[in-house]
Amino acid sequence: MDISLVFLRGIFFCLAVFIGFSYGILASEEYSLLSMFLGTLCGTAFGIVLIGADVFFRKFNLRTLNLAIIGLFLGFMLSEAIFMILGTLFSILPATISPHSLLTLKASVLLTAVYIAMMMTSRAAEEFYVSIPFVKFSPASLQKKDIILDGSLLGDARLIDLAASGLLDHHLIIPRFLITELYDLSEKGDEQQKAKAKKALEVIKKLENIPTLGIRFNSTDFPDIKDHHERLIKLARVLDANILTQDMSQIQQSQIEDLRIIKFQTLCNALKPLSQSGEFLNIKIQRYGKEPRQGVGYLDDGTMVVVNGGAEFIGEIIKVQVLSVKHTSSGRMIFCNTLDDNFLAEGSYHKAHTVGDEEPQPKNFFAL
Repeated sequence: MDISLVFLRGIFFCLAVFIGFSYGILASEEYSLLSMFLGTLCGTAFGIVLIGADVFFRKFNLRTLNLAIIGLFLGFMLSEAIFMILGTLFSILPATISPHSLLTLKASVLLTAVYIAMMMTSRAAEEFYVSIPFVKFSPASLQKKDIILDGSLLGDARLIDLAASGLLDHHLIIPRFLITELYDLSEKGDEQQKAKAKKALEVIKKLENIPTLGIRFNSTDFPDIKDHHERLIKLARVLDANILTQDMSQIQQSQIEDLRIIKFQTLCNALKPLSQSGEFLNIKIQRYGKEPRQGVGYLDDGTMVVVNGGAEFIGEIIKVQVLSVKHTSSGRMIFCNTLDDNFLAEGSYHKAHTVGDEEPQPKNFFAL
């Protein structure tokens, strides 16, 4: 927890207790222990309630507060306009209304108007710069853009490692409509959809538990837009943010001309360790390749390894030597040769070599 926040909360709590203690003394004519105790108790309760409210609203930002204030103001103005109309009607009608009923009516109209205004303000936050075109604030200096998380990425556990690296601290945003969709799928979808939705919700909880990440949840929604990706794109335009996704095929290029889409797989491929020619790898051969005597295995990060001569070792872990690395649109492929058949992955030999400690030479199955 931030030390400065703890210090400020401590000062405020002490002031609340002191004010409650002072009020308990001044409110009673006699300086009794009961009045001082009750005043201190009230001040303590008041400080705890406000600090609790601060902790509860810690995920809300200044934009949410501004929208709430604007909603209150618009609701008050709307209620005043309704009061003027009702006052005119009551002055014309011969019937009279009691002061108590009039007060109840005014309170009901005020609460209804404020509620409607605040809900409309929160749902149409992106339209304010259209309604007030000359009032649009922009940062004085260029800042790092926020990143909106696409739902297709929540099934990848590598996202947690990326978030824990500190690269996305205080810049990762998850739309609340995405969480709502995941809860709906976890309850109403088929078995596969339920499993994916539950796994995605678990990833979100793990992201929340990363103390330095500072993940934010955005409540802006677009009920008139049904497609998930269109809503995501519109939210990115409203917030002037980038989108981090794993499923580029669902986002049309014509829709993202003015947005930056970060493909998670491309980022992972860029961070994969490079294998160089001549390097030795331990690889488990899992299946046959397309060519005769070829075997195929995979590294821990999913990189495909094609091993010439590996067809003889299906299901075994062998030591291979890298020949070349090929970059494709779907990632990297590593081409290797098996070593001498007498050499095992565990590092032992079946028969002694007479050339000292020198590494065995790989068979070159590419040779004609």
